[in-house]
Order: sequence, then C-alpha cells, then structure tokens
Amino acid sequence: MDKIRYVFWQDGDQWLGYFEEYPDYMTQGEDLEDLKNHLRDLYRDLTSGQIPSVRRVAELEVS
Repeated sequence: MDKIRYVFWQDGDQWLGYFEEYPDYMTQGEDLEDLKNHLRDLYRDLTSGQIPSVRRVAELEVS
C-alpha cells in the first residue's frame, strides 16, 4: 500500500488536514478517522485528473 504524508490539526469540533505534496487542497472531518477517509477521497480526486491544474510541492537540488 502506498503512503503519503499529511498535516492535520483540530479546530474546535472539526479536524482539518491537507497533503504536504498538495498544500492548496484542504479537507475536514468530524473526527480523525473521518478526516483520513476524506483525505483518501481527496487524494483519489487529485491524482485522477478530475481537478484541473493541480499545484504540487517538490524539492529541487540546487548545488
């Protein structure tokens, strides 16, 4: 199974999160497990081509 890193936090009653590689696309859940399910759905959308012009983060070696 593939893995992808995500950032998450709790804000009041909601859990918010996004993927490090796709910081412009955030989702939320009622609890941590619900957030993970929404993140899985978001990842499928981001990688399937359903969302146009997806911006990503990458590293570049400069020296």
